[in-house]
Amino acid sequence: MAQALAAASDIAEADAYQGRALGGVSRTFALTIPQLPADLRKVVTNAYLLCRIADTVEDEPALSAVQKTRLHERFLAVLRGEEKAQLFASQVTPLLSQATSPDERELVANTPLVVRCTHSLAAPQQQALIKCVSIMCRGMGHYQENSSLEGLADLGEMDRYCYYVAGVVGEMLTDLFCQHSGDMNERRAEMLALAPSFGQGLQLTNILKDLWDDRQRGVCWLPRREFQEFGVEVSSLAPGRSDPAFATALRYMIGIAHAHLRHAFRYTLMVPAKETGIRRFCLWAIGLAVLTLRRINERPTYCTGRQVKVSRRTVKAAIASTRLATRHDGMLRLLFSGVTRGLPLEPLAGLHPELSAWAFEPSGSDGSSAAAYGLRLGNDEE
Repeated sequence: MAQALAAASDIAEADAYQGRALGGVSRTFALTIPQLPADLRKVVTNAYLLCRIADTVEDEPALSAVQKTRLHERFLAVLRGEEKAQLFASQVTPLLSQATSPDERELVANTPLVVRCTHSLAAPQQQALIKCVSIMCRGMGHYQENSSLEGLADLGEMDRYCYYVAGVVGEMLTDLFCQHSGDMNERRAEMLALAPSFGQGLQLTNILKDLWDDRQRGVCWLPRREFQEFGVEVSSLAPGRSDPAFATALRYMIGIAHAHLRHAFRYTLMVPAKETGIRRFCLWAIGLAVLTLRRINERPTYCTGRQVKVSRRTVKAAIASTRLATRHDGMLRLLFSGVTRGLPLEPLAGLHPELSAWAFEPSGSDGSSAAAYGLRLGNDEE
């Protein structure tokens, strides 16, 4: 009895830490995750924090690519219960430089609490999280070894990068949502087809927002070939210049991100209207991304991410409008049409249909999650 009470107390401590940590490391997800149903809040918070630990290791400039790969493998061993979380945390935290924020440093130091939550989840939830983080870590390792100011080879390579760091998260969320809802599980194949775009649309928006901040760290995730076709050399980019060729290339990238977010919007409308929390979670993330794209589109000479950051007032207005429309598909379509009006839009057809490492489970599904790339997006509304 005493042992059971102690274990429950440990889990309660870990849960409380997760709630505090989320607000420190993510403005967006600290806003959206609390909208989820109670049985999903804990697991999605845990999933985000696990991904953030992996991402913190990836972003640490004091670590070599080899070190990052080894640390990611150790982190996966921790998740599988093959290494002690405390040993991992105590050895990794001192390796983090001042470039890592205090909140991220604290998160890595508290890896044992986060992993304690992971191991308290139901087995199918744990499997979904570990699968996602494994794909993410191994994909990030490949790109860390090849990151530079010269960008990525082409749009397909950038798309693969976005899949590994974010698209796979869309697939994991779909897995968790389908475990939560029988109605959603019946549409699992359709939702998995669109799921990568949910994460990739958000990631590409962040790549564009943080373009100049990333370059200060010595990395760039833009596609060289496509920018060269617009007459722009990625390796020689500099902020603040009024360059018509760069503005055109930037609009093209905004159009790709917009297309992914349209897929994400279609995905959201597949969530049953009664699942208002899941819908708000999706809609608010999509809305913030679209509003950011609008800011970038209006100010192509921006020099930092802060200059195109969406204001708190605008965020509050977007939240208020979607709250009223959450259950009503027609109203949501009108809102989405209005907020995306004027944004460039590019089709996604032809972007690597073999991309998804998630694939479908053998439970009657008949495609792969990368089927999303076979859906050509035009200007039509759903």
